[in-house]
Amino acid sequence: MSIPQSFIQELLGRVDVVEVVGRHVQLKKSGANYMGLCPFHGEKSPSFSVSPSKQFYHCFGCGKNGNAIGFLMEHAGMGFVEAVQDLAQGAGLAVPDERASPAERARAAEQRRQLATITDVLEQAGKAWRAQLRKAPRAIAYFKGRGVSGQIAKRYGLGYAPEGWRGLASVFPEYDSPLLEQAGLVIVGEDDGKRYDRFRDRVMFPIRNVKGECIGFGGRVLGDDKPKYLNSPETPVFHKGHELYGLYEARTAMRAMGYALVTEGYMDVIALAQHGFANAVATLGTACTPEHVHKLFRFTDTVVFGFDGDAAGRRAARKALEGALPYASDTRTVKFLFLPPEHDPDSFVREHGEDGFSRAVEGALPLSRFLLQAAREDCDLTSAEGRAHMLSNARGLWEALPDGALKRQLLGELAQQGQLPVADLTALWAQAGGDAAAPAQPGPAPAPGRQRRPWQKGERSGRWSAPAQPPRPQPARRIDHAARLLLSHMQFLEALSHEELAMLREQPPPHGRLMLWLEAQLHEHGPQPWAVLREALAGQDCQALAERLMTGSHAQTEGEEAELRWELRDLMGRMLAEAIAHEQKALIAQAAHEPETLERYRQLEKRRLELLQPQRRQP
Repeated sequence: MSIPQSFIQELLGRVDVVEVVGRHVQLKKSGANYMGLCPFHGEKSPSFSVSPSKQFYHCFGCGKNGNAIGFLMEHAGMGFVEAVQDLAQGAGLAVPDERASPAERARAAEQRRQLATITDVLEQAGKAWRAQLRKAPRAIAYFKGRGVSGQIAKRYGLGYAPEGWRGLASVFPEYDSPLLEQAGLVIVGEDDGKRYDRFRDRVMFPIRNVKGECIGFGGRVLGDDKPKYLNSPETPVFHKGHELYGLYEARTAMRAMGYALVTEGYMDVIALAQHGFANAVATLGTACTPEHVHKLFRFTDTVVFGFDGDAAGRRAARKALEGALPYASDTRTVKFLFLPPEHDPDSFVREHGEDGFSRAVEGALPLSRFLLQAAREDCDLTSAEGRAHMLSNARGLWEALPDGALKRQLLGELAQQGQLPVADLTALWAQAGGDAAAPAQPGPAPAPGRQRRPWQKGERSGRWSAPAQPPRPQPARRIDHAARLLLSHMQFLEALSHEELAMLREQPPPHGRLMLWLEAQLHEHGPQPWAVLREALAGQDCQALAERLMTGSHAQTEGEEAELRWELRDLMGRMLAEAIAHEQKALIAQAAHEPETLERYRQLEKRRLELLQPQRRQP
């Protein structure tokens, strides 16, 4: 989907970042801004600032910052398009697609309406099943027997689907509606067309997406019926290979605890949350996929996979390893926790408690160790054949890693265990799979100052002239600060004189280009907050400069508007005085040949001194 940049700007101009952030973070007014506890890292004193004027948030503790779209992407784990659609829906706007025909846009709108209707139906079913749990002694006894408190049951929305073939008929008067089948709540017989509930006499676990919408269910039998666990089928809103049970509930805990804990069952998640591990999620009856891993890394840089210690657990861990390898960059951590064969995470944490499980997590196997173990499996490293087999097993795993320090270190370890020089192993794998299979081997860089240019005919031996050096860049502190003030408060441009505007336009690139672009934006669109300007800058040659100026704690230019206007006026005066001083230097050089330039020098000096006079601040 290609969303026009003009729509992104319009959307950011309509939504209020304070309102968007305020749905997730408790904010309190503090001067011109709002402050709260940062949702991206654990803290006790508020360092998370939200600016209504900039329509921007910034954390002084961890450095996270962005606009309303960026907040939903970072905090809720949404993709860009999903975040735009979420904000647009709240603002009553339809998201256009530049590449779509009118017919395609109409179909997309109908599809969005259908998806919203399906999630509404699922929410209704979940609400009914939660009410049923309160009057189902067998279901209550089951949860109590597993140590589940009422607080945890409420947090995860646990419920009970009663016995009977058409229990949902009392919830949905139109039981024959195709929506119930599309949502996976009702099964229609192939032969007789009879309809009946999919979930019967089961404790129910609602599955939510990152926005908190119910997209499916998992159900566990209370008796001996089969299957023991039953999931919703694939539907327009539910895809097992992409979703994780408990992710919505675990997002904040993942950031606070610093890692995500991945298990294989609903009750593993519930039991772990009951014992202090609210950062746990579970796959939905499928192996862990790259999509699962990618989604988790939106919320944390560390993922710990927890598996049963039996053969099935090892096989599941191997699948998880393959899913994690493409995302195992140098700044991320992946670990594998193997419990004793007689335990799963649910039984282990109930028997050993929070401290025992914490120790187990601390001792989890790093991805690098597990990769080496997986490569060595069934290989006799005392023989050349066994070592060759090990390297053959390792190659596909190693190549899936992104290039970086981890990948290169593992290459050395694999070469050592295979009793081959690193260069030989690199050449072997490059030969087998093309040069792209192995990372470039960096050679030694030439020592600074020892490069020699080629001798040219006609030069005298022993003579060498250093190449001309480019002028050292001068610090642009005043222009940086002036640009920062104007990007934060675009309306200040309207108060600048022609002389000041001309000086800003004539600044060396990229500052001059940024000022020209900003002035053009003002004439075309009027004053805009930084969040909108940031989107409009996409693809401009001054984009990198603007984003550098507006990133980090130094980018905060909050204060009373009158104070900030005075600050900009003072900067303009000093910058004009500097420009005059440069012109005066040139005039002095000319004065020996052109005495009339002295008069111009005196005029400039008068103007320079006026500019440097302390200015009276406006009340």
